[in-house]
Amino acid sequence: MSDADLLFMSARRAAALIRKKRLSPVEYVEAALSAAEREQPRLNCFITMMGERAREAARSAEQAVMSGAPLGPLHGVPVVIKDQMDIAGFPTRNGSRIFDDAPPAARDNVIVARLRAAGAIILGKTTLPEFGVKGLTDGPAFGVTRNPWNLARTSGGSSGGSAAAVAAGIAPLAVGTDGAGSIRGPAACCGVVGLKPTLGTVPLETARDAFANHGYAGPMTRTVADAAVMLDVLAGPAPADPWAAGAAPPRPLSPALVGEDLSGLRLGCFMRLANPRVAADMAENTRAAFAAFAEMGAEVEEVTEAIDWMEYEGRVLYQANFAVLLAPYLPRWRNEMDPATIVAMERGAEFSLVQFREAQFARTRLFRAVQALLEQYDALLMPTMSRTALPASFDSAHDEVEVDGVKCGITRQGWTSPQYPFNLTGHPALSVPSGFGADGLPTGLQIVGRWGAEADVLRLGALLERARPWAQFRPPLA
Repeated sequence: MSDADLLFMSARRAAALIRKKRLSPVEYVEAALSAAEREQPRLNCFITMMGERAREAARSAEQAVMSGAPLGPLHGVPVVIKDQMDIAGFPTRNGSRIFDDAPPAARDNVIVARLRAAGAIILGKTTLPEFGVKGLTDGPAFGVTRNPWNLARTSGGSSGGSAAAVAAGIAPLAVGTDGAGSIRGPAACCGVVGLKPTLGTVPLETARDAFANHGYAGPMTRTVADAAVMLDVLAGPAPADPWAAGAAPPRPLSPALVGEDLSGLRLGCFMRLANPRVAADMAENTRAAFAAFAEMGAEVEEVTEAIDWMEYEGRVLYQANFAVLLAPYLPRWRNEMDPATIVAMERGAEFSLVQFREAQFARTRLFRAVQALLEQYDALLMPTMSRTALPASFDSAHDEVEVDGVKCGITRQGWTSPQYPFNLTGHPALSVPSGFGADGLPTGLQIVGRWGAEADVLRLGALLERARPWAQFRPPLA
């Protein structure tokens, strides 16, 4: 087997081969580290490489296989972690110069601990824009993370380093975080699978305001089945997250989705949410995905009910939170922070307490509106974003997004509008590749399910993956 075939193998298959002693964890991890070293100068997707630690873990994993020890579901499989999560012995920099001299973390984040317990081997920590503030991955702390399909385009944000590493075959699995679309946007940009789980399904220890949280952690993979396996590892109660501490068990798979005949299933479809336009190529691939589900027997309907997607109120919540969260750093670090971070803070500081509370009330109204939709429909479908990846040089503080040559506002209005509403409502949302645009870059379809119904959205993603395969496509490599 060539290194390229090995590196683009699914995590499930690699783990099965390791259990059968047909694949060496040492050789697998060495191939992954070599790929990381080759691709890092082009993609710039790592903040920290953990080569020696990964090699040591691979040797231990191989010894466990040979000795007949119990093996976890991801035993010997490489994974990368977004540098917003603590890994014992390494600093957490949050994509910011502020933490250039941060001390090593004392312990693993609960998500990292669960991956280790499942046998996964951590290769390194991936890039993110400063504090994950924007939908592109670049910043003064590390430069620009580029899209493997076209180096002149962004990998998306804020989990852009994780998405680029998976798309380029460096690792089959990555952890992303998603405060306003930061798993799903990069997944769509880079042609991989990204799942934002239901609020509380996967614990988020990093949330500053755990009770009003709209941030998530979840899997980024090349196949839907790998995302399902990884979710099973990550999910479960944790005492530091109040949503996870008392979370209900995930819903079982809906009976209507057990087979491939989707007769009786109702899918509500959108082409736009708060975004004014959708690119023609994105719309074409989205309609093809709708048609694929209709061919399986599902009743696929355009949703005509008017929904207030609270684009403005969402900005109030997002930017005001950053204004308060990062204010203590301004006196010392303002001149070394990303200008986009400063602009977001300045905008957020202009909102009043009344506006902030009104935005929180709007969040409740949106949740109830989506709940009502999901009483009518088994799931909701829409493009993950309005167009393919923006130029890597895009200035997210000042530039307007262009869709088919028409200016459509800031990124949250014109590009990523379909993502943030479901951070606010808490429903599970999966981005899966839907094809390629006219520019050769990937497009994505978003599948939104009922609260706790990750199994349903993953099953729908898997059925689309079978009908319109994508994992065989690979970007140009170094």
